Amino acid sequence: MQNESIYITALSSISPLGISLKETWENYKCPDHFLQQKSYGDLTAWGSALAEDAQQKIEELKNSDSKYKNLDPSVLYAIYASREAIGQAGWKDDDFGVNIGSSRGATGLFEKYHSEFIQNGEASTLSSPTTTLGNISSWVAHDLQTRGPEISHSITCSTALHSLLNGVAWLKSGMANKFLVGGSEAPLTPFTIAQMKALKVYSRFVANDPSSYPCRALDLDKKQNTMVLGEAASMACLEKDNIQNALARIEGLGYATEILEHNISISSDAVCFQRSMKMALGGIDPKEVDVVVLHAPGTIKGDLSEVAAIKKIFGKDMPALTTNKWKLGHSFGASGMLSLELAVLMLQHQEFIGVPYVTYDAMPKRINNVMVNAVGFGGNAVSVLLGKI
Repeated sequence: MQNESIYITALSSISPLGISLKETWENYKCPDHFLQQKSYGDLTAWGSALAEDAQQKIEELKNSDSKYKNLDPSVLYAIYASREAIGQAGWKDDDFGVNIGSSRGATGLFEKYHSEFIQNGEASTLSSPTTTLGNISSWVAHDLQTRGPEISHSITCSTALHSLLNGVAWLKSGMANKFLVGGSEAPLTPFTIAQMKALKVYSRFVANDPSSYPCRALDLDKKQNTMVLGEAASMACLEKDNIQNALARIEGLGYATEILEHNISISSDAVCFQRSMKMALGGIDPKEVDVVVLHAPGTIKGDLSEVAAIKKIFGKDMPALTTNKWKLGHSFGASGMLSLELAVLMLQHQEFIGVPYVTYDAMPKRINNVMVNAVGFGGNAVSVLLGKI
């Protein structure tokens, strides 16, 4: 990246893996998945929900302010994770920007209000203001009392990493010195899961073996799609030239879009990922990348095409490949930041977290640089290259 460096000075998430980096790392080190089969309306499906202690924290937040009682879980998750991130970073002033996105936004509330409208023929008073996508950043900014810019957006599953792109752009422009970026998603609703099932991408795993994995992300030999949804919010604090508190340095950024054959397609060798990874590498030798955290949603074509793209870029100097969706599901717009969190944790602990059913010829002996990928419907890819401090 040109000129001044951008550093990640704090990370926070609320996810099925926990509410702290310590708890999250401990759960990454165990081979268990955090997916459960539950009923969602009339549907029975796999999902990855927040643990009870995390749900209790959200309930306490919801009851702490009368204005928060009518907010969607996606907004509450974002507020909680943002508070934790700001606390970690030690930001005492209010001069920072906020860019937090979501693929679906307040889908739970939207389904609730729409159901009431179908039944009664009238819309609830709060149905509009509480379901707009701008809810997330505006409520986070309200909660943290920031006076910087507030941005919300949706670009499907690469939303959180696009937030990071935006934050870096603001910092490099000189229009801001600090930015809170991330994504939040609460997609475990009947209609959302029904949509994924309609696309024929959702896991149909039968739980007859408790040691098996309902989501087989990065299993390149699987015979059926195995995507499972999860809920989470994940945030990062970005700063210029603050190496003292840095967790990792952003070494490169890439983004790309490819021409689609249909609404959810991706080319067999993921041209968008080839372009975004090449851009993120810049002049860095591909052999300097030790690990790639893949988007790998657990679908046959999605996983195969991304691996094909990585082979095109790295050739014989293949880094170690991993993903986290087998463990905590696919949280749509928040997923990219959860992948980035895993990358930073591996850099910090100098320990590779692999996929338990994937065979590795060799594990990286040291981890200095990690590439993180995300892509969404529409072929919009983002790649972020992180470096060890």
